[in-house]
Amino acid sequence: MRSVDDRILETIREDGNMTPLALSREGHVERLDIGRKYAGIRARKLVDYGLLTLVDKGLYGITDQGISYLDEELDASTLTAGDE
Repeated sequence: MRSVDDRILETIREDGNMTPLALSREGHVERLDIGRKYAGIRARKLVDYGLLTLVDKGLYGITDQGISYLDEELDASTLTAGDE
């Protein structure tokens, strides 16, 4: 996990499903100081670990596991790629 991953998860939990563009500094509202491409890379990695889900092509939502992680009920070091 990287610090930006926490910020991505928090933003999606607070504001709802988002695309990498909406998460990035390139969107209509600058939410995070990261580029669209990097936001997409990190979102896909969070999907791999079951913390985000792909709602639709390029649209990501937070999972129950992602919420548990933010609420400090889940230790991310216990996750492996492919967990859901």
